[in-house]
Amino acid sequence: MRIFIEAIDIAVWDAIENEPYIPMTKDGDGKKEKNWSEWSDDEKKRAHDYRAKNIITFALSIDEFFRISQCKSAKEMWDTLQVTHEGTSDVKISRKHTLIREYELLRMNHGESISDFQKRFTHLINHLVDLGRKFEEEELNLKVLQCLDKSWQEKVTAIEESKDLSSLTNFLWKAKRA
Repeated sequence: MRIFIEAIDIAVWDAIENEPYIPMTKDGDGKKEKNWSEWSDDEKKRAHDYRAKNIITFALSIDEFFRISQCKSAKEMWDTLQVTHEGTSDVKISRKHTLIREYELLRMNHGESISDFQKRFTHLINHLVDLGRKFEEEELNLKVLQCLDKSWQEKVTAIEESKDLSSLTNFLWKAKRA
């Protein structure tokens, strides 16, 4: 959803991440919110919370909408949805550790097609990246070589001997088992 909202207007995403911008004015009692009619053009441009809330609510099912309908700001909506779907930071850490272990133990199943393995591998990597794990392309290529079924051994040996791991991405994902 972040990409979708940023494509509409990056300032709208900023309102989701950083709370809405509310212009204030000084009076005898301290500070109070300005009326909309008092906002400058610049202040109006910075107040994207309403638009952000609109975009978020349009993207949700009715059940999800009811979950966030009482939230006061787009940031509060987003935080509620994030905890609901991704869990708390403790849950994310636990999930990340589980996925790292799954990554470490990953192997191509006997009889699995390269296409099916690639889907599983990519799915796992995408989840880890979403949780903050970073990968170098060479690390991923080496991991793929280590995970392949014995029936791929000749191709793995050829790639390792050529010492051209960059060709792995192009070669293996397009390869068909002979």
